[in-house]
Parts: sequence; C-alpha cells; structure tokens
Amino acid sequence: MELRHLRYFVCVADEKNIGRAALRLHISQPPLTRQMQLLEEQLGAQLLRRTSRGVELTDAGRVLYDDARNILAMAERAAERAHKAAQGLLGRVDVAIFGSGIFSAIPLLLRQFRETCPEVNIVLHNMTKDEQLDALRHQRITLAFNRLMRPADGLVFETLLTEPLYVAMPSGHRLSARTAVTLKELEGTPLVLFPTGSRPSFIDRVHEMCRDRGFAPLVAQEVGDVVHAVALVATGFGVCLVPHSATSMNMPGLVYRPLHDPAHSRVDLCCIYREDDASEILQALLGSMRKTVAKLDLP
Repeated sequence: MELRHLRYFVCVADEKNIGRAALRLHISQPPLTRQMQLLEEQLGAQLLRRTSRGVELTDAGRVLYDDARNILAMAERAAERAHKAAQGLLGRVDVAIFGSGIFSAIPLLLRQFRETCPEVNIVLHNMTKDEQLDALRHQRITLAFNRLMRPADGLVFETLLTEPLYVAMPSGHRLSARTAVTLKELEGTPLVLFPTGSRPSFIDRVHEMCRDRGFAPLVAQEVGDVVHAVALVATGFGVCLVPHSATSMNMPGLVYRPLHDPAHSRVDLCCIYREDDASEILQALLGSMRKTVAKLDLP
C-alpha cells in the first residue's frame, strides 16, 4: 500500500463519486477504479459500496478513512519539517556563552534568531574559553561567543561587533563626577580585573592598555567573571573596566562612566565555529546575527 493509494481513496471517500474524484485527481476514471480495486485486494476487505448516486464507505472503509487522513497529514508534516530542516529553520543548536556576553548583546542576537526560526531549540552552555574550544572541536556545540581570541586551526573567529568600554566605580569615587574617564586617570587606582582562567583574556587587555599609557595597573583583585567584579566595585574594592553590555547591571552605590581613550575605548565580541561545519542551521544562525548586528544602534 502506497501513499498515493491512500490519497486516491480519501479523495473518492470525500467526493462519494469515482468520476468526480478522478477529475479532482486529474486522472481518468478507469485507472482510479482499478486502483481502488487493488487497494481492496491488498487489504482483503471491501472499502467502497456502489450506490445509485456513487459510492459510500463500508465499515472497513470508514476505519481506513480515519487512519488514512492521519497518515497523509503526518506525511505532509514530515515533508514540511524536512524542508525546514534543510533551510536551517528546524532542529537544535548548542551555543556556548561567557561572563559579560550574556548581558544585552548575545541575548539580543539569539532572541532575534528565535523569532525568525521559532522551531529551532537554542540550548545555552556557560563555558570558559578553553572549554568552548574543546567543545567545538569535539562537536558538542555548534557555536560559541567570546572575546580576544587567538587563531586556532579548524576554527573561524568572526567579529560580530565591538563594544565601548566603561569604568565601573563606587558612586562616591573621586572620578564619579566626571562625564568620562581617561586611562591615565586610573593610575594608582585599585582595579578589579576579570576573568581569571583561560588566557589571553580581558585581564591581559587591561594590562596592555595601561602599559601603553605609561603605567602598571594596581590590581586589587582578579575574579572569575564580570558579575563578581562589579559586585566588588559596588562595595568599594576599587574600579573596573567593563564592556557596554555589562552596564545593564545596576547595583546600589555603583556608577558607570565612559572610557575616553582613542586607542583603547572598545572591545570585540566574536562568534567561533568550525571551519568545516556546513550545516544549514549554523548558516541560518550566522545569517540572522549578521543582519541583526547591521541594524543595531550601538554606542
């Protein structure tokens, strides 16, 4: 029994007439009659009973009619889902995130993709930089977000956007009255740096920035992520350089001021994926993020 036999049968049952069903199916009546006879022979049951006005379903025919409609609907859904999967509109994508990236930028990019492709299940994983690279190489994730990446064989590092840097400081700090702060003004000020772990990291970037301005940073504390860094700043441990996305964290006693430095005022946000990954779902995600970034009104 083939799907076309079920389609023919359902059409005959709906029309209650072989001739009208043949017209609807764009075939001639004799072949359609023969197909119905073959279907009855295969099933060993009479499905249609001839009447003066056409045909009507037998008890066996009514049972098959209900099941056939369900089978045809399932086949149609399967074809539609396969078509969507081929376009990257259906399936699962595993994405690795990190500290400050979870504020503002990354959720915005993923939310737009989810709105475009609601049948794609986005599964997030919080990973360090080394964990992300290992998971990508072993195909446990499809894409990762991070900053300040070094080239690595087999992986693509695509910069999606750059964010301005801000100085997080206690509200009573001597620089809090300023509308912007220069790097040189942070000389001698205790700094809270992040993230510890995989290098190079934003910690190395801060050290490099300070050296370029002729001083070594006075490090008060190194912590694992931006949340802990900002929390320490709010309690008076020092000040901290953070990307714009992190300024959405509001805490009592905490203020943010833009960093004014022509050479060191921004930090990148990039996505990482396997060079040989030609999956439709990855291409759909990348395409969505590129379009979203192009429309963003970034500071």
